Amino acid sequence: MSTQGLKSRATPSALPPLEPGDHLTRDEFERRFDATPGLKKAELIEGIVYLAPPVRIGSHAKPQMILVSWVCAYWAGTPGVSGGDNPSLRLDPDNEPQPDAMLYIEPACGGSARIEDDYVVGGPELVAEVSSSTVSFDLNTKFRVYQRNGIQEYLVWRVRDEEFDWFELREGKYVRMTEPTDGVLRSNVFPGLWLDWRALVRSDAAGVLDVLKQGMATEEHGAFVARLASRKA
Repeated sequence: MSTQGLKSRATPSALPPLEPGDHLTRDEFERRFDATPGLKKAELIEGIVYLAPPVRIGSHAKPQMILVSWVCAYWAGTPGVSGGDNPSLRLDPDNEPQPDAMLYIEPACGGSARIEDDYVVGGPELVAEVSSSTVSFDLNTKFRVYQRNGIQEYLVWRVRDEEFDWFELREGKYVRMTEPTDGVLRSNVFPGLWLDWRALVRSDAAGVLDVLKQGMATEEHGAFVARLASRKA
């Protein structure tokens, strides 16, 4: 057998595309992601590749748009805070999830995540997922990954259940936020980030944004913005 023949067998001409169930390192996952034409969403969770199925309008696309609009409105009115829609998060060597939405305090203002090669590295302060039900991937394997990586607030909209979960990290464990009497959930990491979750599950985008506007008009939100500005200076 010729040396040339051995060489051609040992050197692949191109990287193979990502396949669901592949067991990869994070670096190999990113190389294969870039080599897969037309791929829009893929996640590495505990070293295993997961590819997103086709997206339905009512059970995912529309809910995600409302959730992202809520995040974006807070970002727009809170200097020192940034957000993202479907960002890949470099959490650890075995995990690079792609949450539906996120908020983070900018590194210059003391945030926990940093930006490297245009990726978010480390856990942002808040991530949010549009899910199906309590038995979903988001409330099991992903839940444990986000908890272990110190993401302070984790939001899950269970569309089929018509429920919303807001978890807070306390002593390394997620605890579900207790609903206040007025039905408005309030972030403890991002002052003024208020959510009328019942309006959300009704897909009442105007109602969601109206309650957020009230939260961002509070003294607590103003003090938070001033605090972030002082850290940046």
